[in-house]
Amino acid sequence: MVREEVARECPAHRPPTVDALGKLKLLNMLLLETLRLYCPITFIQRKTSSGTILANIEVPKGTIMSIPLLMLHRDKEVWGPDADEFNPMRFQSGVSRDTKLSRALLAFSYGPRVCAGQNFAMVEVQIVIATILRSFSFSLSPSYVHKPSNFVTLLPRYGLPLIVRNLQQLTG
Repeated sequence: MVREEVARECPAHRPPTVDALGKLKLLNMLLLETLRLYCPITFIQRKTSSGTILANIEVPKGTIMSIPLLMLHRDKEVWGPDADEFNPMRFQSGVSRDTKLSRALLAFSYGPRVCAGQNFAMVEVQIVIATILRSFSFSLSPSYVHKPSNFVTLLPRYGLPLIVRNLQQLTG
């Protein structure tokens, strides 16, 4: 489905345009779901600038708060009973409408400390994926073992062995 969308909106004879990228709804949903389950950072820390009350708990000024993104992004109360499953369709109405908390996807943080490169990163990865999908197909190697490892970022513990096929050689 994503390959067909890319082929329709980003013809092989020209580079993807900003307008074309804006029409790649399925690819965007796939990227958002990937960021939800395998976010580049696993937690966010903030220091309170003033005293506040959270969930009936007094939090003094200067308190360091941690948000465990791996837990938030897989919370069944927020994302539904299939929170542990890869389901890009959960974003078909947009990020803020498809969850009980409109700001629950924090892969790039939120508010005044949001990642300044968020939009650039999303456009860049869309261009790269769209360009690659026009020429190649990918499947997981039978040797792949799904075991995420949490170092500074979340990554596959044993690598990500892929089988890559050149689509031009298959059709030509």
